Amino acid sequence: MERGSARWMETVEEDVEEYSWREVVLPHLVPVVPDGAPPELERETGERRRGRDLLVAVDFGPNSKHAFDWSLAHIARMADTVHLVHAVSSLQNEIVYDKSQELMEDLAVEAFKTLLVPTKARIVEGDAGKVICREADRLKPAAVILGTRGRGLIKSVLQGSVSEYCFHNCKAAPIIIVPGKEAGEQSVL
Repeated sequence: MERGSARWMETVEEDVEEYSWREVVLPHLVPVVPDGAPPELERETGERRRGRDLLVAVDFGPNSKHAFDWSLAHIARMADTVHLVHAVSSLQNEIVYDKSQELMEDLAVEAFKTLLVPTKARIVEGDAGKVICREADRLKPAAVILGTRGRGLIKSVLQGSVSEYCFHNCKAAPIIIVPGKEAGEQSVL
């Protein structure tokens, strides 16, 4: 096309943020149904596949653990899959990765022991709010569940908050922000 034509378009390059992540290999807790298994086992696995995907953002804080526990007690069902996501500043730091993987493994075991819920986990490099929203866009979960950091109103206004960012920017799923235990009896399991 000629430049003078009304149909001429120019390619615009935008800054595309690199998306780095590592899948966490969790202990195999859910039994695998072998080929040629009895039909009742195949039916159970088929029912399990119709469950919902739930995205739970986790970190090392008590409010994150409280949100995870709350999601198991109030949202998750046996047929669901809980997807854990944890944001880190760098995937290259093996100490951070190993500690994060340990956290994910512990939560996966707890989810299975509590509710027989299968769990998948990802450790993603980047800003926590953006990471959570990006994972929500990728998974299209039934809900995104996260805790509050526990900062006061002034600090949250000045520094921003991950839960507030997700509330305003995650469009792929409903956002459930679980208040910390300090919120009182209403948030206690």
